[in-house]
Amino acid sequence: MEAINDVHVSQPGLVVVDVAAADDETAFAFHTALAARWATTGVERTTRDAGQPGVRLRCYLDLRQPINAPGQAPTPH
Repeated sequence: MEAINDVHVSQPGLVVVDVAAADDETAFAFHTALAARWATTGVERTTRDAGQPGVRLRCYLDLRQPINAPGQAPTPH
């Protein structure tokens, strides 16, 4: 995976999430769960590291921008 750039974590509330999962379906399901709660970057594919089991996925979250899941009360500010 690429190095984490300073801008990705330049302020409190910005997060880089590296996911290691057994398969694409699991990695994308985890990203979907994150995206249902917080503002995240989109992901289109996973990567595989030669000689390592499973897949990897990286996304970026902004915890300062909560997104309310269906049925949840609005988050107080």
